[in-house]
Amino acid sequence: MGRITLQQAAAWCGGKIDPKYADVTFLGANNDSRTVLPGQLFLALQGVRDGHDFIPMALGKGAAAVLCSRCEGDYPAIIVDDPRKALGDIAREERKRIGMKVVGVTGSVGKSTTKEMISCVLEKKYRVKKTPVNHNNDIGMPMAILSMDEDTQVAVLEMGMNHFREIAYLASIALPDVAVIINIGTMHIEHLGSQEGILKAKLEILEGMRENGKVILNGDDQLLWNVRQTGVRATYFGLRNPDCQVRGGDVRQKDGKLYFHADSQSSSMDVALSLEGEHFVPDALAAISVGLAMEVSPEAIVDALAHFQNMAGRQEIFQKNGFTIIKDCYNAGPESMAAALNVLGSRAGRRVAVLGDMLELGMCTTAEHYRIGRIAAEKADLVLAYGPNSARVVSGALTGGMPDARARGFVDRDALIAALKQFAKPGDVILFKGSHGMHMELVLEGFLKDET
Repeated sequence: MGRITLQQAAAWCGGKIDPKYADVTFLGANNDSRTVLPGQLFLALQGVRDGHDFIPMALGKGAAAVLCSRCEGDYPAIIVDDPRKALGDIAREERKRIGMKVVGVTGSVGKSTTKEMISCVLEKKYRVKKTPVNHNNDIGMPMAILSMDEDTQVAVLEMGMNHFREIAYLASIALPDVAVIINIGTMHIEHLGSQEGILKAKLEILEGMRENGKVILNGDDQLLWNVRQTGVRATYFGLRNPDCQVRGGDVRQKDGKLYFHADSQSSSMDVALSLEGEHFVPDALAAISVGLAMEVSPEAIVDALAHFQNMAGRQEIFQKNGFTIIKDCYNAGPESMAAALNVLGSRAGRRVAVLGDMLELGMCTTAEHYRIGRIAAEKADLVLAYGPNSARVVSGALTGGMPDARARGFVDRDALIAALKQFAKPGDVILFKGSHGMHMELVLEGFLKDET
């Protein structure tokens, strides 16, 4: 990665420096004093805690300099009014300086998996860097850019949001050459009002597009399909829409692998993924579309996807203590929850759904938790729901025909773990799924913990 001088960074963000530190350089950036590495720029951001309080710790760990709004000592620092905005300004200019191509990825469900698949495909031809886990906001994405090597040819950047104009800001930093929107769901509808509002927010990615940039959209999503009527020229991918330029079909699940066929105007390929669930096919079609747009050969795309491994916490399936565990704890919305339940339902044996609340659904909260309960009644033999909305999940399951004894709700994590230990039997298939804020991984850890 390239070293940036304080003088250069200050010019990029309009900051002030002590001239004696003008030639100090840094490599990457970090806002966590506990994990800051020698040579990094420490970001003294205002969050729950004031980052300025942790400057001594960061410098003690070897931080090269500090980006801050006030300097309370003699150390290398860039002083600005708004460190968060300054971080974005520095990252934007570093992105321009490196000159790599940027693929921006957004959508309601499956962003991270799609980002990983796209990276896997593009690595067949390019030197690729990508946003790490959770680095998809106005802090994480700029930090990811500042960590990229000088010789990076393509950056694959995930862009998340909760409110309007957040994607627009990220796009103004990333300046995408390729923009991918994989779907428009209901996550974050609490802040955006409707799916049309979510669409509007996701389309903000186009505002930062470079000249002659390429837009890749899911043609099976009606809201995204209608975007073509606004004059946006896009390449569409899909399973159901025959007018898509990249089409998938012949989807089959066998022996833990997902098979499908993909066609474009110039190629035809048979794809095998070490994943379970048809919901992964659109993610793969998006990766195929990006690969073809960036001149990766069909043979290389097929080989990349054949070796693809998903990120930790996203539908990990493993055996432990006699149980088959489906760990899908990273996040959840109605669409991904239904997809995970479909995977559970395809499994042989007694099936147990341990479902945490889905957050940020606003006015849809009650109805969506009830609907997921109805789906769970069809796919599971036992439903254990967790969180303030667990009663709605249970109500849906009971209405869906599940016997009373097989659907229970909990608001206490320890009580849920105790009940699961009581009910679960070796040979069961157990799904753990919920929004990130529900920390379902802790439920899983508690369940698997050996009490002896």
